[in-house]
Amino acid sequence: MLLLNQRPEHNQPLVAADAESLGMAGGERAECYLEARHNHAETPLHALPALAGELGIAALHVKDEGQRLGLGSFKALGGAYAVMRLVLEEAGKWLGRDVDVSEIGEPRVREIASGMIFVCATDGNHGRSVAQGASLVGARSVIFVHAGVSAERVAAIAGFGAEIVEVEGGYDHAVREVARVGAERGWKIVSNTSWLGYERVPGLVMQGYTVIVRETLRSMPEPPTHVFLQAGVGGFAAAIAGHMAVMLGPRRPKAIVVEPQRSACVYASAEAGRPATIANPEPTVMTMLECAEPSLVAWRVLARVGDAFMTVDEEDAIAVMKRLARPLGNDPAIVSGESGGAGLAGLVRAAGDRDMRAALGLDGHSRVLVINSEGATDHGRFAELVGMAPEEVFPQTT
Repeated sequence: MLLLNQRPEHNQPLVAADAESLGMAGGERAECYLEARHNHAETPLHALPALAGELGIAALHVKDEGQRLGLGSFKALGGAYAVMRLVLEEAGKWLGRDVDVSEIGEPRVREIASGMIFVCATDGNHGRSVAQGASLVGARSVIFVHAGVSAERVAAIAGFGAEIVEVEGGYDHAVREVARVGAERGWKIVSNTSWLGYERVPGLVMQGYTVIVRETLRSMPEPPTHVFLQAGVGGFAAAIAGHMAVMLGPRRPKAIVVEPQRSACVYASAEAGRPATIANPEPTVMTMLECAEPSLVAWRVLARVGDAFMTVDEEDAIAVMKRLARPLGNDPAIVSGESGGAGLAGLVRAAGDRDMRAALGLDGHSRVLVINSEGATDHGRFAELVGMAPEEVFPQTT
């Protein structure tokens, strides 16, 4: 399914709060914080000319976030960044001055951080980032996981010293539990989704993701004409599309938001013209995108800079995982997790449909960017779906 954005907000400027969080100064700050981390390295941008030729487009680039900061996903940029920001702000209150990121490891700052508890809900990757961020600064973390989070992903979160709280229901129920318990106990909630009255911290999480845009545009020979962005609650898609709009202005690429057909809350919101909740979302193989309610901040941004909304099926996502693992011609092999290739799945589906191609302006001159948002964050599940272990696809996979 494909739906073009016909909202009155479309192509209008971002509201002031979103322009601030996704603007140039915010992106520069996120890069500054990232450079303060000892294992920082830009993730690779791959050209896939053989696949581009098969799809009938001029160029295809894949930004591979499966190698980000040892966590295997773009989420490493968001939760940990927000934790660092909040710790330095708290330290500033105690010390009566601005505290720079270079002081993050200083004993007095770590002492202040040791009294803070950070909490979030997760499908797996965001919780791992928050737990890692808390571990980096000497704080505690409590991560709420639902039954759909695999044992391997839970173990990875616990590996950073996080306390794990198991809840019934899905991701959205876990978010509500975090909001309730966090408020009761005075914990610092670091959510990647927003709700009425809670927007600043999700905005910081999104600000962390803008690093992807900045790295990508520095590496591409020309800006893309199209970008296909997967969405769960929408924060990732909104951050990438929003920062691209700020950086490129009228030259920004068409942003197409891609979701699992079984769990498409952003698509439902585009249909309704307002944030919409899916009553009974079905489980999807794209587990990191299994969300029933969009982030209010993300929807506000995507209503302005999201140009189209579409859905893909289960087999589309699995086919892309296999295709990236067994590439055409001299295209590089890429390890892509269950949700990592959803944007590419959207491109493949659109490129193969005459009406979708025409509606999106995809042709032999199109330069398309997709982002592999996660690698094999569950090695067993990857091997089951692809028929190869991650290290067989790419020997450096950890």
